[in-house]
Amino acid sequence: MIRNCSSGGLVAYADSRSDDSVEKPQLPPRKKVVVLGTGWGGTTFLRNLDSRLYDVQVISPRNYFAFTPLLPSVTSGTVEPRSIVEPIRRVLAKKGGEIKFWEAECFKIDPANKKIHCRSSIGTNLDGNGEFLVDYDYLVVAVGARVNTFNTPGVVENCHFLKVILHYEFMTWFSKIIITNFCFIFIVSTLQGVLVCSYCPYTITGSRGCSKIRRSVMDCFERASLPYLNEEERKKNLHFVVVGGGPTGVEFAASLHDFVTEDLSKLYPSVQHLVKISLIEAADHILTMFDKRITNFAEDKFGRDGIDVKTGYKVVKVSKDAITMQNPAVGDISVPYGMAVWSTGIGTRPFIVEFMKQIGQGNRRVLATDEWLRVRECDGVYAVGDCATINQRKVMEDISEIFRVADKDKSGTLTVKEIQDILEDIFVRYPQVQLYLKSKQMNGIADLLRTAKGDAEKESMELNIEEFKKALSLVDSQVKFLPATAQVASQQGQYLARCFNKMKDAEENPEGPIRIRGEGRHRFLPFRYRHLGQFAPLGGEQTAAQLPGDWISIGHSSQWLWYSVYAT
Repeated sequence: MIRNCSSGGLVAYADSRSDDSVEKPQLPPRKKVVVLGTGWGGTTFLRNLDSRLYDVQVISPRNYFAFTPLLPSVTSGTVEPRSIVEPIRRVLAKKGGEIKFWEAECFKIDPANKKIHCRSSIGTNLDGNGEFLVDYDYLVVAVGARVNTFNTPGVVENCHFLKVILHYEFMTWFSKIIITNFCFIFIVSTLQGVLVCSYCPYTITGSRGCSKIRRSVMDCFERASLPYLNEEERKKNLHFVVVGGGPTGVEFAASLHDFVTEDLSKLYPSVQHLVKISLIEAADHILTMFDKRITNFAEDKFGRDGIDVKTGYKVVKVSKDAITMQNPAVGDISVPYGMAVWSTGIGTRPFIVEFMKQIGQGNRRVLATDEWLRVRECDGVYAVGDCATINQRKVMEDISEIFRVADKDKSGTLTVKEIQDILEDIFVRYPQVQLYLKSKQMNGIADLLRTAKGDAEKESMELNIEEFKKALSLVDSQVKFLPATAQVASQQGQYLARCFNKMKDAEENPEGPIRIRGEGRHRFLPFRYRHLGQFAPLGGEQTAAQLPGDWISIGHSSQWLWYSVYAT
C-alpha cells in the first residue's frame, strides 16, 4: 500500500509537471497608448477606454481632474477648491488593470521616432536630472491651453488667472495635509464639497481650501479699512476689475458681486459703499456667443447691480496700481484698481507651438486634426480639447471626386437618383451640406441642384460637372469651428475612446462613409459635436440658459436648471 500510494503520488507529480511544461500561447503585445493631460478631454477618454486592450500610460503635471465649470464659484468663495477636484489616480484605479501615471510635463514630441520628452517638476535622480523619454504607438494630446495675455505688458505680473489659481490652491492645500498612515486613500466627492479619508471618519475641512483670489479680495477690504487711508485710496483698493466679457469673466464678476454684497458687506459695513466692480470687454457686447436676448439682459442686470460694464475697450497695459485701456472714441484712459482678474481667452502651449512647426502647421493657432481627431500629417497622434481644432474637409476640395463616384454609368452627367444613392455618405462626410440645406430652408438635395438648372423638373434633371460645381459652390460657407469648451472636449474624449475600443473590429467591418479618394469605407464615422446648450450664471440666483431649438430661459428657474445639470 505504501508502494502504491507512493507510486500514485509520483504519477500525480509527473502529470502536473507534464501540464506545466506545455507552453501557453503567447498573446500579442498590446499597443502602447500615451495620454498627455488630465483635463476634460484626457480624463473622459480614460474613463471610456477599454484599458485591457492597450498598455496605457498617462502623463500630466496635474495629478487631479478639475471640474472647470465651477471655477468662478471657487474663486469667489461660493465653492471650495476641494469640491471640484478628483485625484487622477482614483479615476485610473476604477478602471482596473495596470495604468501607469507620471506627474510630469511633456516638453517635446518627436513624431519621427514616436517618442515624447518629459520633465518632472517634483523630483530628480541623483544627478539632478528629472527628464525621461516615453515611447508610444498611439499618442493622445489633451493638454488644453494656457491663458492668452496677447503680450499685454504687465498682465502676467499683476493679474490673477482662474485656472492657475485652482492649481496653486489645490496643491498648496494638498501639501499641508499631515500624512500619518501610508495606507489611507483619499476620496473626493466632486459635487458635495467634501474630502473624505477612507480610513478616517472625519471630514477634512478648514480655511486651507480658500482660494487665492478670495484672500486677495479680503486683503483689499482690510487695506481699505486701515485708519490712515483717505477716501480715494480706499476706492482704489476696493476697485475690482475683470478683463474679458466671455462666460467665465461674466460669471466671475457676478459671483464676486454676490460675495461682496451678501457676505463682505456684513463684515466691512463702513467701506461697503466704496466698492466698485468693472467688467472690461474689447467687443461691442459681453457674451457675444449667446443670443442677443441674453446679452441684453446680462448688460441690463449688471447695470442695475452697479457693475460697470465697459464694452469697446481694449486693455493695453497693466501696472501695479492702474489699468490702461484704449477706446476709439475717447482714446487712452487709465484707472486705478485694487485687484484684477484676466479672463480673455486661451493660447497655445509652447511645446505644442514647436510641435506644429515640426509637422508643417507652424502658421496655425492650434493643432489641426481631421474629422477623426487625427493630427494631420502625423501618424498615430490624436488631439482633443482646447489644444486642437477640427479642419473640416471642404466639398469643393473633393467636388470632382464626388462627381466621379456618383457617376456610376460614366455618362459624364449626374441624375438626381445617382446623387441620392450616395447622399447619406455625403451628409456624413461633409456635414456642411446638410447645414446649408437647412439654412436655406430647402427640402432636399434636388432643391439645391435646381439652383444650377433653373426650373428643370427634379426627376429629369441631369447635371454636368460644371453645373454640379455651381450647385454646391456655397455649401462650404457652413463649415463651423467648435468652441473651446469642456462640453466639446468631453464629447471628443468619449468618441475617441469608442474608436480605440473598436479599432480591431473596424479593420474588418468598417462603419464609416465611403472613401471619396480611395477604395472602401472609412473605419469609423467622423466625430460630430452635439451641442447640449450653455449657461451663464448672472448672480442674484439668476442664470441665462440657451438650449438647442432656440430655447432661451432667463431668471431664477434657469438657476435651478443649472444646479440640476451639475448635480447629476
